[in-house]
Amino acid sequence: MGKSRKQRHSGSTFRPYNKDSKLNKPQSNGKSKQSHPSSANIPQVPPIIPFNPTHRILLVGEGDFSFTRSLFTHHNCQSLIATCYDSAATLAEKYPQSAEYIRDLEDSARQGELTELKIIHGVDATKLGKGGSAGGGKPVRRGGFDRVVFNFPHVGGLTNDVNRQVRHNQAHEKQEHKSHFDGFLELLVNFFKAAVPLLAPEGTIVVTIFEGEPYSLWNIRDLARHTGLKIGRSFKFQAKAYPGYKHARTLGNIEGGGGWKGEDRDARTYLFERKDDEGVQAQLTKQKKRDDGSSDSDEDD
Repeated sequence: MGKSRKQRHSGSTFRPYNKDSKLNKPQSNGKSKQSHPSSANIPQVPPIIPFNPTHRILLVGEGDFSFTRSLFTHHNCQSLIATCYDSAATLAEKYPQSAEYIRDLEDSARQGELTELKIIHGVDATKLGKGGSAGGGKPVRRGGFDRVVFNFPHVGGLTNDVNRQVRHNQAHEKQEHKSHFDGFLELLVNFFKAAVPLLAPEGTIVVTIFEGEPYSLWNIRDLARHTGLKIGRSFKFQAKAYPGYKHARTLGNIEGGGGWKGEDRDARTYLFERKDDEGVQAQLTKQKKRDDGSSDSDEDD
């Protein structure tokens, strides 16, 4: 497996994330305003990968663990604590393919290809680091994570009605806000609060959500600010940057495969850092100086 992984790594066009670099804006050749080249002639900007092999990574709310496996097999991430909300039995029922992905990871760990690997079931994203099994136990309480990752947070089991989803996902922090905003998203707010103490110095919380409603109504930037975080930057999530990854529905696989593929939907990744980290302020200062015509200075294409 190690040999094949090295082969897949070779020739990679993915861009590692560096918060001190200007990764996301392709350099102008000075002719674009006049020549108006067709989209076919415009070079594609490689996806941004906010992970590197040295990071200690905590993954929260994993579905079938295909994202965890891709971090190892295609990005050589060596320290992975991967958790899911479901019990082992429920996971096997909802995502039968997860058994293969977990087995591959555990086999690689036994062969010494992974520095650290823990697969933990029954972990509540809002109770990370707390006592009891729902907090993830010692591997999570230990903290020191360079990345805490929550892909496509969702409470599951709700209607597709936008207003009802917002009401169910939002916590009522202040009575006077109920009629207009219905409070903050309970899931995300409590996740942020639980994750912050687990970060290493200059660690980053990575959250990816779909674009459009109801997700745009969550106002994830403000939710993070209320929990002592600042956004470093955001960029389009590209599932193709994680070969083998398939978006897992909260309710489980669609019988017969179906036509719904979350990895084909537009999504955005947000990187949050603690307000007291010097790196955050330095990055924000650089962004303010950069006039790219965007209303959101943290957003990259």
